[in-house]
Amino acid sequence: MERKTALYDCHVACGGKIVPFAGYSLPVQYQTGVIKEHMAVRTKAGLFDVSHMGEVMFEGPDALKNINHILTNDFTNMYDGQVRYSLMCYEDGGVVDDLIVYRYNQEKYLVVVNAANREKDVKWMEEHLIGDVKFEDISDTLSQIALQGPEAKKILEKLTKEEDIPEKYYSFVPKGEVGGIECIVSQTGYTGESGYELYVANADAPKMWNMLLETGKPEGLIPCGLGARDTLRLEAAMPLYGHEMDETIHPLEIGLKFAVKLKKEEFIGKDAIEAKTALTRKRVGLRMIGRGIAREQEKVYADGKEIGWTTSGTHCPYLGYAIAMAILDIDYTELGTKVEVEVRGKRIEAEVVALPFYKKEK
Repeated sequence: MERKTALYDCHVACGGKIVPFAGYSLPVQYQTGVIKEHMAVRTKAGLFDVSHMGEVMFEGPDALKNINHILTNDFTNMYDGQVRYSLMCYEDGGVVDDLIVYRYNQEKYLVVVNAANREKDVKWMEEHLIGDVKFEDISDTLSQIALQGPEAKKILEKLTKEEDIPEKYYSFVPKGEVGGIECIVSQTGYTGESGYELYVANADAPKMWNMLLETGKPEGLIPCGLGARDTLRLEAAMPLYGHEMDETIHPLEIGLKFAVKLKKEEFIGKDAIEAKTALTRKRVGLRMIGRGIAREQEKVYADGKEIGWTTSGTHCPYLGYAIAMAILDIDYTELGTKVEVEVRGKRIEAEVVALPFYKKEK
């Protein structure tokens, strides 16, 4: 039986269509529909419940040593209040999960993991702890609300002091206050748009949700579901675990070299990733030329042979055409390469294009 987030009743009250996702009952969309929700985030603002995500804390003298050991990125030069993306790999270089790390100080780090991977991730981290560190899964104590879109800052400014709004992308205020509610305020998101993620105690989540929606009405803020979250992240070419990455795909094949620091002394999976630097396949973007929408796990062909598969695909509301991400043989990854995607038994022409498909204007 699926679990409910602290905001479940809020979703029902807003007319959310509830579906099972990653062990939770969550809204896939509201009465507005996915397209309007997607466009609201691109042009105004949208509000998401992402409380299903997992949160774990590393604390103690060896906290930094642990996250550098377990994760692929290098966290040595982070400043207090900085956020950094990383991967967590198996010894063979396959991906356990992708996640983000929040630095409170050199001895305290919050790590946010994907909902579907929470138990697996926690077990993996616990099995690889070293030295003097306290490790705790605090997922069940927090709700996470994402306020995303070009109007997000204007909405937040009505409810909090300037110093409680993080200035830089991928930075956070560990003890902010929004509308009188204490929370972590993070300038992060999974939509390719500017915005914020607020971490609040479960008891405060419904009040925060309703307050944000009411405050953001003049800016066009609406609640958004999992459907729009997926089309937005895909349009921005943000990888999703279980689609663009898994235990059979290593980070360089996904194009995530920036999050893998091979100059770091050691981390789990380093030797295997170093051994695979000559890529035989990699992630690309596809724009559908023929009529049809590619989804995940569709075979891709060129020169009469199978050359890979799609990992995610949709028709993008903002761009106005169908796109997909795919893992293809390296010989077919040049921009402009024509390929065919098999959709429902029919091969549809597509073209390799640059990622991301959408990038917000500075």
